[in-house]
Amino acid sequence: MKPLERLTHRASFRTGIIVLGAMICLALSSSSALRTAPAMLAATAIDGASAAPAAAKTSDKEIRPFRVNVPDEALADLRKRLSATRWPEKETVSDRSQGVQLAKLQELVRYWGTDYDWRKVEAKLNALPQFITTIDGLDIHFIHVRSRHPNALPVIITHGWPGSVMEQLKIIGPLTDPTAHGGSAQDAFDVVIPSMPGYGFSGKPTATGWNPDRIARAWAELMKRLGYTRYVAQGGDWGSPVSSAMARQASTGLLGIHINLPATVPPEVGVVLATGGPAPAGLSEKERAAFDSLDTFYKMRRAYGAMMGTRPQVIGQALTDSPAGLAAFMYDYNDGEPERLLTKDEFLDNVTLYWLTNTATSSARLYWETGGQSILLSAAQKTSEISLPVAITVFPDDVYRAPETWARRAYRNLTYFREVENGGHFAAWEQPEVLAAELRAAFRSLRSAN
Repeated sequence: MKPLERLTHRASFRTGIIVLGAMICLALSSSSALRTAPAMLAATAIDGASAAPAAAKTSDKEIRPFRVNVPDEALADLRKRLSATRWPEKETVSDRSQGVQLAKLQELVRYWGTDYDWRKVEAKLNALPQFITTIDGLDIHFIHVRSRHPNALPVIITHGWPGSVMEQLKIIGPLTDPTAHGGSAQDAFDVVIPSMPGYGFSGKPTATGWNPDRIARAWAELMKRLGYTRYVAQGGDWGSPVSSAMARQASTGLLGIHINLPATVPPEVGVVLATGGPAPAGLSEKERAAFDSLDTFYKMRRAYGAMMGTRPQVIGQALTDSPAGLAAFMYDYNDGEPERLLTKDEFLDNVTLYWLTNTATSSARLYWETGGQSILLSAAQKTSEISLPVAITVFPDDVYRAPETWARRAYRNLTYFREVENGGHFAAWEQPEVLAAELRAAFRSLRSAN
């Protein structure tokens, strides 16, 4: 039996033990008791290749407690692969214009293989209430933290790529316990953070169709299943089109959305960006600055999206086989933003999750599902069809700084717009207190409807 076959055999044996224990617990406990005492039934992730457990023979709508427990063999295999990395020659330029520089990546990979500790983040995840439920035939993993304050406003927060639930962990405290973070009890939220299909501990779609619209419908069902009849949604990166799709669909109970990578680019500007032409005449100073940032992004930093949008299986194979390659691909995002604005451990927490769950390919397919449409274009995201309240916060180091003029043109019911001083694409990671304060302010007017 080969090493990977032995690991799979052990994982299957342990899965059988866990399922048997789950059946015993289900026979002895009521469904409501299971939901209030997750420790009684720990659905454990034990396969480094796919950490989402298969659903036991339970009701499709059941919410099953979940814990992470990656086997030592999977971590040893990762370290072995990192130590055997085959390196290219050094870049031929003195800057990062060709991508992540060799010396920087070698330093990161050395640290990853020798000093990084996955068990720390595993413990952090397991300290939070995590669950799995099956929606539309797919297992959906999510974190659900209720506030101790009464009348908390439920919010569902969606991550993007190259992100995961990891990027939202630091915002849970400020949202659920505002009095400990400069807010008032009236600003409290119940927080729901799902892993998108094909990401993290959620299941991997085996057929096409899991685009932002379908994910939005799944999120609406999740909130209904949790018993929420009034709630709000938030997202950046892919979380923006998912939240926007929820608003466009006017999901039952949804009061409004907050997004931090809005689709404000007007059609005439989008056409010029696609063809590489000069800036349109008549742009204001802020609009011209946004155009220049987008022009650079389209010409120099969007290759990752083009690859995943056209050949996810090809780039996915390369990223699935090489942890160093996966790290390089993600480390280079938005002109090396992870290197500039995240700590080494924060970045590696995220990339290790992708590696251990083997989701480099399944996550990339989301780009293919949208047919290469940009999430930044107002026409592509059908923003004119959204009538629910929309709030926007612009972070200066994101892909572009959305001008308020474009935002008001794109979203007809824009109820809140603010530019903050610090932060980038991974707002919840980089500036959790700032983003939490923005959500409190943005949704304050909607609380009376809760």
